Amino acid sequence: MKYALNIGDKAPEFKGEDQNGKAISLENMKGKMFVIYFYPMDDTPGCALEACSFRDNLAGLQNLGIDVVGVSPDNSQSHEKFSLKHKLNFSLIPDESLEICRKYDIYRTKDEGGKTVQKLERTTFIVGPQGQILWAERPVNVEGHLERVLDALKTESSKSK
Repeated sequence: MKYALNIGDKAPEFKGEDQNGKAISLENMKGKMFVIYFYPMDDTPGCALEACSFRDNLAGLQNLGIDVVGVSPDNSQSHEKFSLKHKLNFSLIPDESLEICRKYDIYRTKDEGGKTVQKLERTTFIVGPQGQILWAERPVNVEGHLERVLDALKTESSKSK
C-alpha cells in the first residue's frame, strides 16, 4: 500500500491537549526521540492491550529518553476515563476532527465487502530528535507490537551513537 508519509520524511506538525490538559506538540517534542501511535477507539480490547503494553514498559522507554503519545478520534473525556481505568502514564491526544490522523496518513480509504469506507489504520511511528520519521508499523498487529517497537528503538539509538 502506498503512503504519503514514509521513513525519512519530516513528521507533520501536531498539537493538542492530553487527558490531563497538558499541551503536546511536535515542536515541544523536538530534540528527543518519541513514539506516536494512532489507535481507533478508547477501551476496546486491542486498544487497551496496546496502551497497557506501553504503560507497562514506559519506565524503560523513558530511561532511553523516549516519550509515548497516543492519538485517537475520541474526545478528552473518553481519554481521561480510559487513562484512569487502565492507569495509563503517558499522554493521549484527542483528534475528533481527524486533522492529525489525516496529516499522518492513517485515515485510509479501504474496501470492505465491495463498499468503500474511511477507517483509521492502527499505526505507530518513531520520530527522531530532528522531527523525522525513523520507523513505522502499519497496520499494527497488537500481538508482539511493543517488542517490535523496542527493537526498532534499539536499532535507531545505536545508529545515533
